[in-house]
Amino acid sequence: MISLPQVALRNVLRNGRRSMSTTLSIMLSAITILTFGSFMRYVVLSYQTSTVERVGHLALYQKGYNAFGAGDPSAYGIPNYQRVVDTLRADPQLSRLTRVVTETQAVFGVAGYYPAGTSRTFMGDGVVPADRATMQRWNAYKIPEFDVRRSAVRSDDPESGVIGTGLATILQMCAPLDLRWCAAPPPKVQAVAADESQFESLRALDAPATMAAGGAKPRIDLLAATASGAPNVVSLNVERAEFQGVKEIDDAYVAMTLPLAQKLVYGRGEPRVTSIVLQLNDTADLARAKKRVLQIIRQAGLSLEMRDFTQIAPLYAQTTSFLSVIFGFVASILGTIVLFTVVNTLQMTVVERTNEIGTLRALGVQRGGVRNLFLAEGLILGLAGATLGLVVASLLAFAINASGLTWTPPGAAGRVPFRLYFFEFPQLLFGVWIGLVAIVTLASVRPANRAARMEVVDALRHV
Repeated sequence: MISLPQVALRNVLRNGRRSMSTTLSIMLSAITILTFGSFMRYVVLSYQTSTVERVGHLALYQKGYNAFGAGDPSAYGIPNYQRVVDTLRADPQLSRLTRVVTETQAVFGVAGYYPAGTSRTFMGDGVVPADRATMQRWNAYKIPEFDVRRSAVRSDDPESGVIGTGLATILQMCAPLDLRWCAAPPPKVQAVAADESQFESLRALDAPATMAAGGAKPRIDLLAATASGAPNVVSLNVERAEFQGVKEIDDAYVAMTLPLAQKLVYGRGEPRVTSIVLQLNDTADLARAKKRVLQIIRQAGLSLEMRDFTQIAPLYAQTTSFLSVIFGFVASILGTIVLFTVVNTLQMTVVERTNEIGTLRALGVQRGGVRNLFLAEGLILGLAGATLGLVVASLLAFAINASGLTWTPPGAAGRVPFRLYFFEFPQLLFGVWIGLVAIVTLASVRPANRAARMEVVDALRHV
């Protein structure tokens, strides 16, 4: 006796042209959704990796800093920060989750390059070089290494630092830093004489340190207001210029060692830090780490506030949300196309097979049996299309990943491999496969009910 699946399969194969067009539409929808979804996953994880490398997962600030600190960072520094850092590092629960606990100091002021007579407002960070190097090696998702160099802030030279390539261009430091791609500045329309007397007197305060380097590296002077409001100047040995990914940041960025930043901001006063940064081993532990850090803050009675990396870098949350909306929109459109294609195919099949339906009913097949037959045909079409789409999409992903293609995503500091995170994201594969099969089966319900409701006499009139 022939079973229901065998009959359904025979009917699908008998209507080969229509079944093939329906299967192809399901397959193409699966390929599109899987390809776009795996690419979106790669972009999101790459963006998360670059963000976590730069700002960590969590940061602690003095209360009020995020609202007012950008205008006066010295007034919102964390006092006795080393005690807080030691407490976080010593906590047994938190130590299992964290990779790095480090301090940073935000700096704002004016950068000047005396040999060229140029200056520019800057923003920067004072960092612990060893901790920053460890943070930049975070790669929990095994993203292929970007074709960029690591930060050159040196721990053996407390006066070393790095500037953005845009800032180097503005300060006309291309030749000293051997930036061969820099364009030569156009002739000045009018040379305005500047009163150097005040700046020279400030530079004289830092003259011993400036002369000690012996000019081995190009140096810039950084001018900022100390915590007391008095201006202060330090000199920075520029190791090299590094592109920061975003032009607005690249045109003003300076990274230096933490002691040099504290010297610039606090002078001879008590050194503080702007933030204490925690980088976790895995982003999945973020909620647990936040809960434990809050407990430590309350127990110690500290006046600190906490932000995670999605709040520190809001563009990350906006970008991932935007990509999710696009993916949902594309998947909805393709799912709707599949739905109507299958409905149309099975509706036409019902019309063409009215005599067959009447014969089946006359032979004693109940309405439920007719309904199940058409549902089984829809299920076969869905399984075939979704499976073919999964196979073709996997071959396409393998070919793209092995092709060596590169691209420059928004905010990246250089070209990166163009990849599809296909096999690394199995949830997407199973989700799309099951979703398409479910949509096709759902689309079969209406034609199946229509076939089941046919009266035997009316159906047999078509014989």
